[in-house]
Amino acid sequence: MTEDDPLDDFERRHLTFDSTTKVVLVSGSGPAVIVMPEMPGISPHLARFARWVREAGFTVYLPSLFGRDGALPTVEDGTAVMQRACVSAEFRAFGANRSSPVTRWLRALAAAAHEQCGGPGVGAVGMCFTGNFALTMTLEASVLAPVLCQPSLPLDDPAGLEIAPEDLEAVRERLDRDDLTVLAYRFAGDKWCRAERFAAYASALGNRFVGTALPDSAANPTPPPFFADVVASPHSVVTAHLIDAAGEPTLTARDEILTFLAARLIPGR
Repeated sequence: MTEDDPLDDFERRHLTFDSTTKVVLVSGSGPAVIVMPEMPGISPHLARFARWVREAGFTVYLPSLFGRDGALPTVEDGTAVMQRACVSAEFRAFGANRSSPVTRWLRALAAAAHEQCGGPGVGAVGMCFTGNFALTMTLEASVLAPVLCQPSLPLDDPAGLEIAPEDLEAVRERLDRDDLTVLAYRFAGDKWCRAERFAAYASALGNRFVGTALPDSAANPTPPPFFADVVASPHSVVTAHLIDAAGEPTLTARDEILTFLAARLIPGR
């Protein structure tokens, strides 16, 4: 966790949807789970989480949406990646009630992954910048298990939701129709994903939204430099701020996510 990850155990695929080609790292077998990167990219900590998903019996898909794949998040590089993403046309970093255009590509990825891997459907785990994308992806019929980890957009409105009103209404109808649940996690003192955002989700989705706030004391006190100096608060529940030790709340959160995915995607589990 202290140096770049070569990601040699993942297959690099160039996949094209909606006339846009992106690199997707794929590994494992079983039903598909799309794990979207947090800012500033597919870090060693994010890859560790993806491997946990793989070891739980899934084919994990890691779309490369920003940053350098496998890089340890430094202050300088991470800040530059974040600044580019904030002005990218693919993302809606500012202003609530808008869906990021990249979610159309991600929904197409989910459909293709389901066709390739089979099973009842697909899981989607979003984190930080991509946190809410997992919710919007439920507009794709194959997505059955959405997980939102510290959803941070929009950056300028703590109570805002990064989804268009018509998309949110369609998502709520889908959750009710197919009896789906949205799992979500944040740290209590996270300044990027505050309590107001989870309250907004609960108001919009009712009991379909199951949100958990972990105490700040549960966060890893020595995360990589980008998280220590730029994020500067407990934030990444199952990656940079996870403490990999028995009994730790962050490890419990990881296990809850894996159990949730298995319950939806692996028959008989």
